[in-house]
Amino acid sequence: MSEADTLLLKQGKKKRQTGVFLNEFYQAYKAIADKGYTIDFATPTGKKATIDQESLDDDYWKIKPKMKKEAIDFWENSYAFSNPMTLEKAIKQKDEYIGLVIPGGQGLMVDLIYDKNTPELLKSFARDQKAIGLICHAPALITSIPKNENPFAGYTFNSVTPFEEFYIEKFIMKGKPKNRKIAKQLKKLGLEYEKGGPGKSFAIRDRNLVTSQNPYSGDIFNQLFLNLLE
Repeated sequence: MSEADTLLLKQGKKKRQTGVFLNEFYQAYKAIADKGYTIDFATPTGKKATIDQESLDDDYWKIKPKMKKEAIDFWENSYAFSNPMTLEKAIKQKDEYIGLVIPGGQGLMVDLIYDKNTPELLKSFARDQKAIGLICHAPALITSIPKNENPFAGYTFNSVTPFEEFYIEKFIMKGKPKNRKIAKQLKKLGLEYEKGGPGKSFAIRDRNLVTSQNPYSGDIFNQLFLNLLE
C-alpha cells in the first residue's frame, strides 16, 4: 500500500489530502481473508497507510453500506494494518506469498510509483506467475518498469478511465496531478486497454493479472482475483 498523505496539484501550487482508497482496500482484503488466506501488509518504509478522506463518502459504499463502519474500525484498530512491513522486507520474503494486491487511491502516484522496490515486486510476481491484483490507479505502477524489461507487454488491462481521471481532476480534486493519463502510458508500453462505462463496475483478468476500474468494481475484482488464487 501507499503511505503518502499529500498530493500536489496545479504544478505543485495546491496540496490535497490523499492516501489509499478505503473501500478498494477493505473489500479486497475482506474477500481474501474470508477465504482463509493469511495476509501481510507492506508500505514503502513500514509507516501505516493513510486513508484518502474522499473514500469515506457514502457514495462509494452504496453497494455495501454496512461495510463502511467495519472498514473504518479495521483501519483505526487493526494491529497488523497499523504495523506493516517495509517493501524491502516484502521482497526478501516474496517466496512465502502466492499473490500481491495493490489497492488504488492517488497516494500510490506519489510514492509507490517512484519506489525502487515496486518494479522489483511486480517483476518477481510476474516471473513466477503468481496472482497480481491492481485496483483503479494501481495499474499505473506497471509504468515503473522499463519497456525492455516489462513482463506485462501484450497483456490486456483495465484501470481508471481517461474520462474518470478528467472527472476526478475537474470536479473532485479541482486540479491536475503530475502523474496522470494511466491508460495512455500503459498502451505505449505495449499493453492492450479495455474499459467499462464511467462509474460502472468493470474488471478483467489476463493470465495472472487482474485489474479493475474504480471504487465500484470491488465485487467483480474479488471474484476474478479469488478464482486466480484458487
